[in-house]
Amino acid sequence: MSDMRIGGLATGMDIDKIVGDLMKAERIPLNKMEQEKTWLTWQRDAYRDMNKSFDELERMASDMKFSSVYNTKSTSSSMSDAVTATADPAASNGSYSIKVDQLATAAINTSKEKISDGNGLDLNTSLKDMNFKNALPADLSFTIETYNEDGTANPQTFNITEDMTLNQVFSEINNSDLGVRAFYDKQADKVVLERTETGNFNTDSSRFRGAEIGFDGGTAAFLTDTLGVWNSKKDEDTGKWVKAEVGGQDAKFTYNNALTINSHDNSYKLNGINFQFKDRTDGKNASITVNNNVDHAVDKITKFVAKYNEIIESANEQVSERKNRDYKPLTDKEKEAMEEKEIELWEEQAKKGLLSNDSAIEGTLFSMRNQWYESVETSGSYDTITDIGIKTSSNYRDGGKLLITESKLREALQDDPESVYKLFYGEGDEKGIARKLEESLSNGMKQIEGKAGKSTSVGSNFRIGKEINSIKDEMNDFEDRLNQVEDRYWAQFTEMEKAIQKLNSQSAQLMSQFG
Repeated sequence: MSDMRIGGLATGMDIDKIVGDLMKAERIPLNKMEQEKTWLTWQRDAYRDMNKSFDELERMASDMKFSSVYNTKSTSSSMSDAVTATADPAASNGSYSIKVDQLATAAINTSKEKISDGNGLDLNTSLKDMNFKNALPADLSFTIETYNEDGTANPQTFNITEDMTLNQVFSEINNSDLGVRAFYDKQADKVVLERTETGNFNTDSSRFRGAEIGFDGGTAAFLTDTLGVWNSKKDEDTGKWVKAEVGGQDAKFTYNNALTINSHDNSYKLNGINFQFKDRTDGKNASITVNNNVDHAVDKITKFVAKYNEIIESANEQVSERKNRDYKPLTDKEKEAMEEKEIELWEEQAKKGLLSNDSAIEGTLFSMRNQWYESVETSGSYDTITDIGIKTSSNYRDGGKLLITESKLREALQDDPESVYKLFYGEGDEKGIARKLEESLSNGMKQIEGKAGKSTSVGSNFRIGKEINSIKDEMNDFEDRLNQVEDRYWAQFTEMEKAIQKLNSQSAQLMSQFG
């Protein structure tokens, strides 16, 4: 740029406007480059949106390959407040009777009486300073024994000191492998020890009278004397010593009036059916019915077809849309002179035809349409989609949309769900519809990615990105040339101003001499 620009002082001309008008003409090629860059950016984003839609459909197609979509089971219970059930896909349809005689419970033992001096305990005070009703024994350590699934003993010893707090003692018990929860209830002023699992694991009544949480009073004086938790208590009626612990029993039920089973948990799995027990049936039989869950399969297939229709409608519309050549992308300067709504309406027209006649999208749509109609060897009742109530719309404007006859689909799923599953998945090397669609979508997305990349792609790695980078370089070079042209215009007009100013000065001198 010149050091000095003289703007019409001598000539009276509006040099700024003249140069501006000249530069408008000079900038026309740059405006076209900016419009082309904007168009390519829109096109790149439109391709990426299409790939997002294809990816969503591909993921749904992948979900359609699971047998659980077609072979799920529904269950019902005549006594759902006592017994419910869930069934695996392989479970046999039919009715099953369950009589629950006993629920599984967790063993629990508590202090036989209050353990403080009447004011409750501060669990964060050291044991030696706590206001226990009974004094601490000389040896605070103790061993607790629980039992594993196979009935083997699991003893653990806790080395306790008088400087520890009761919270620390509980924490050691709770964090051990015993499966025991220990805590203090201030209102009752008692300690509670309870198993975290239900069931009867100690089947030997000679060990701690069959207790699930076993300890020896002679070597666990802190538990028995200070915390008041005993293994045994005297029966008020018989006067005999019996187990103090309550609970710790297995669930007991009868299956189909023939098989009586004990379970540590309030659930049990038989023949692919998982029974859950909530209450006793009071000697009655609960009837559990297992059927194919047709609703689940119909819902999944319907949603998949609906998404397919939605995507092919959008894709067909975009590849058949023609470019509106009367509406070019707006430059930044053009936008400055327009209202926001005007810009929005203009760009709506300017963006038409971004994916017009795109071969990758058209090829993907063509491939998917064909794959719906190909037969699949299923070794079952159905080998085409028309067999299960899915067909193509007869209206050519629908572009290959699918229609579902729900009653026919339900009938197929009730009659032979395995065949419907294989129709979508395939059998052996034979690919079903879902796998074929996945393949077509994957190939189409790779082609589109080669054109438009992904949001994380480097511009130089895909075609449109390279074109945008090339235009940016051209625009930068052209901007430099425009600056040079503008400087040249200003230099020329400045020289003209200087010459006319000099001429005016000379004329004034001559006039003064002629007086």
